[in-house]
Amino acid sequence: MKTVIIRKEDLAPGAQFEPKWLLIDAQDQVLGRLASQVAMLLRGKHKPTFTPHLDTGDFVIVVNADKVKLTGAKLKEKFYYHHTGYPGGIKAARAEKLLADKPTELVRLAVKRMLPKNALNRHILHKLKLYAGDVHPHQAQQPEPYTLPY
Repeated sequence: MKTVIIRKEDLAPGAQFEPKWLLIDAQDQVLGRLASQVAMLLRGKHKPTFTPHLDTGDFVIVVNADKVKLTGAKLKEKFYYHHTGYPGGIKAARAEKLLADKPTELVRLAVKRMLPKNALNRHILHKLKLYAGDVHPHQAQQPEPYTLPY
């Protein structure tokens, strides 16, 4: 039996590889474990049609991103850094402050850093929909609830 490599033409609209919409509730979930599962679903590694050079993953909606947990003392001690591009322009924010100011940014950064660092990363990341509360505007897509395996 040969391994089938999916071509880009096989992913055209109307093909059998249509992406699904999955709904994940992040309430009381550990950030790293949640992010690794979301990255796997976005990339499509849970499907038998996974192809590394194509986007074969599903759309993922994460609700209650503001209620995600960090283990240990990470909430107080973990820093997120970014650089403005100017000399001496490094900025740092504690995880606690980032969670209070931009609750979805914590989950987005965790998922983004678990995806491959290439042009496909940006394309895949557009399929991640994050919401701080439990309301989302994607009811028309009929998302299927997805329970994390742990």
